[in-house]
Amino acid sequence: MEFDFISASFINLAINLIYTIVALIVGVYALVWVDNKVLKDIKIQEELKNGNIAVAIVASTILLFVAIIIAFGFRG
Repeated sequence: MEFDFISASFINLAINLIYTIVALIVGVYALVWVDNKVLKDIKIQEELKNGNIAVAIVASTILLFVAIIIAFGFRG
């Protein structure tokens, strides 16, 4: 009985980890695509060094997006 529960838990964990990794790769690829196509004239690192708050908000939104993907992947 315990072995079945433990093996099912590990299988569920593996499925969630695979989902998280795939979602993270797709999300990062989409963000890189948006950065290259839409924001091609904006250098995010240079703007952050200059104190541009709007770019800081966009960058923090990207990080929040990645964190939400990871959280939902582990939640199952």
